[in-house]
Formats: sequence, C-alpha cells, structure tokens
Amino acid sequence: MIIAVHAAGKRWGAIISGLLIGLPLTSGPISLILACQYGEAFAVHASAGNLAGQISICLFCLVYYKLCQTRGWLHCTLLATLTFIAATAILKVLALGLLSAFGLLLLTLALVSSKTPGKPTSAIKMAKPWWDLPSRIVIAVTFVLLISSLAGGMGPVLSGLIAPFPVFAIVFAAFTLQTEGSAATCNLLRGIVLSSVGFAAFFMTIGLTTSQLGLSSAYLLAAGLGILSNFIFHSLLG
Repeated sequence: MIIAVHAAGKRWGAIISGLLIGLPLTSGPISLILACQYGEAFAVHASAGNLAGQISICLFCLVYYKLCQTRGWLHCTLLATLTFIAATAILKVLALGLLSAFGLLLLTLALVSSKTPGKPTSAIKMAKPWWDLPSRIVIAVTFVLLISSLAGGMGPVLSGLIAPFPVFAIVFAAFTLQTEGSAATCNLLRGIVLSSVGFAAFFMTIGLTTSQLGLSSAYLLAAGLGILSNFIFHSLLG
C-alpha cells in the first residue's frame, strides 16, 4: 500500500496521495482482524469508535498543516500526535454512538477542510535518497504491528478510536515536508482530511450491514463504497 500511494503521489500529486492515505488503510484491516477474532458484534460496536477516531485524524492534520509552514517535521509530528491523543481521550469520554459519531465527523470535515485550502506547488522537487521508500515501509509496518497487537485488549470502542492512529499520515507528511516542501505537505494533509468522506462511508457500512451480510460481504461492500465516495467527492470539488 505504501508503494501504491507513493506511485500515485508521483503521478497525480500530493492531494491524491492524501485521499488514498486517508482511507482506512490501517483501521480497516485491524477492524477485520479483530472481527474475525472476537465476532461480528465487536466490529459493529467498534465502528462508532473508528468514526470518532477519524475526527482526531482531522485535528491532527489541521495542526500539522498550520505548523509545517514554519516548523520542521519533528516538531509538527510531536504536536500533531499530541493533538490526536488529546482528542481521542475526549472522544472516549463522550462515548459517541454510530450516528452521532458520523454526524460529528462530517461537521469536523467541513470545518477543517475550510481551514486547510490547497496550495500551489513548485515543479522543482528535491531528489529523494535511495532509502526513502524502504524507510516509509519499515516505519509504517512497525506502527501497524504495534497498534494491531494493542487494539484487541482495549474493547471495541477504544480499539476503534485508536485504530485510525495516523501511521501513514505521519510517515508521508514527514517525508513530503523534507523532500517536497510545505506546500506539497499542506496538499497531502488536505487530501487526508477530504478522504474522511470515504472513511465515513466505510465504517458506516460496517456498522449498518455486518449483522445482515456477514463479514466478507460487508467489508467488500464497505471498501468499494469508501473508495468510490472519496473520488466522487474529490471530482465534485474539482
């Protein structure tokens, strides 16, 4: 998935990379694995947490977007990740249901996207070192394995909140800021925020159809609707 997103970014730009990164590339597989281990009811109950977790992702992107124009990748990563953790703690206390989490996510998407406009980028890009892509893969896999190992013992709601942890966003934003500059990074983060539409479609489908369709059909349908809704939304935005 890292290679596919990397290739899409080179071909179509940072916003398309962001739209792909913002899909449930980590939380979707984690959700399916935990559903296979703990049953369909676990996946249904975790869906509300997943939707709420994407609210934390949007706030992560907002903070990173504002900071990356004047600060380095490490400063941006630390403060944006702390924002994600703080938002997750608040959302855990609120204990939102499926519909309320869905509605609050769409509201957050509207507000954050208005604060993260796209930026013109230079055609000149720094040459990437040979270790750029392998490093992204190693870092992302390490994070995914860590989250997967922790999520099962947290219960459905908390595991749902933690599963969207911005693994891909952290990796790609840091490397993009280092090699392509702040404008490309801002566009990447905007793409991740806009991809909340596809993320919302994915987990609403899981929450509403798993009990009726079963795991295989529900996750296939959710994946298709998530990808389709993302690119329809992006096309409408022009």
